Amino acid sequence: MAVAIAVTRERREGETRCAVTPETVKKLIALGATVSVEAGTGLGSSIPDNDYAEAGASVKPDLSAVLAGADVLLKVRGPTASEISALKPRAVVVSLLDAWRDKATVEALRGANATAFAMEFVPRITRAQVMDVLSSQANLAGYRAVIEAAYAYGKGFPMMMTAAGTVAAAKTFVMGAGVAGLQAIATARRLGAVVTATDVRPAAKEQVESLGTKFVAIEDEEFKAAETAGGYAKAMSAEYQAKQAELTAAHIVKQDVVITTALIPGRPAPKLVTAAHVASMKPGSVIVDLAVEAGGNVEGSKPNEVVTTANGVKIVGWTNLPGRIAADASALYARNLVAFLGLMVKDGVLAVDLEEEILKAAVVTHGGAVVHEGVRG
Repeated sequence: MAVAIAVTRERREGETRCAVTPETVKKLIALGATVSVEAGTGLGSSIPDNDYAEAGASVKPDLSAVLAGADVLLKVRGPTASEISALKPRAVVVSLLDAWRDKATVEALRGANATAFAMEFVPRITRAQVMDVLSSQANLAGYRAVIEAAYAYGKGFPMMMTAAGTVAAAKTFVMGAGVAGLQAIATARRLGAVVTATDVRPAAKEQVESLGTKFVAIEDEEFKAAETAGGYAKAMSAEYQAKQAELTAAHIVKQDVVITTALIPGRPAPKLVTAAHVASMKPGSVIVDLAVEAGGNVEGSKPNEVVTTANGVKIVGWTNLPGRIAADASALYARNLVAFLGLMVKDGVLAVDLEEEILKAAVVTHGGAVVHEGVRG
């Protein structure tokens, strides 16, 4: 029988994305699979059930119906307890598990004897680029961060010369020039802001400058070695952080908008903007903290709140920025999943080879055990 793929609606609070679109239903069927979708799965991304049915999926009324006999469960966020309990033994689960922090879900998947893959663990190698959900979602998060900043900011972004006088361009500082940061830089420049940026990775300097943006950083010997083999930022020493903080303090006081994007896998987000930095900013300034869900880059940011400080600075802390542009985020994520499943599904047969380097890097639970060394430790 053809491998049975199930997609349930997202049950985590605030999640508007979905794991499959009508476009990717057709691609999954082309792999030889059958696809069952729970009613209401795509509503947060403006996809009605009929579109799934027309693409060839079976739309089922509830959780038990869609998971009955399913070999593979596709999700955006990790499955809930009710979903895990409905899985058949040895089912494959693919999602953004948040495996570093959500130990309860990992343990439940282990107990259910599921083979669970965390899409956030897909290695950043050339052949896995099409499966890189962190990049696809961060790209949209960086764009949306600027839109949220523009909405919260009480003035325009571009310089405007009018008969009544000139309106100055907003000064925007992007902290962290990974995928999200680079998109934030590009979007802010498109809106007409004067943009500067910083990052601890030396490779970021060239990327920032290629976008026509000034790079701001302490460029010492530690800075030159501040990148892992996987392209992530390393945690910096206290001495470097102190020097960078001094430079940052002198720069932030002049800014209208600050966008922070710094994340270190498996660790709390580094604090980049202190209460003193915030207090130095002008009333009406805006800070958008993309790392708020991992503890935040900004002192005083709160998940899913816009905090207005005593000196009139707004700190925006939305936890799921890709979910605020759900239709595009779902389309990209669903394509990432199809590429990932292509490693396991051939001619309708499910064959999970955990020696394959991408699958080996992404697997978290298998055979009743937590097999990912980092999560297990």
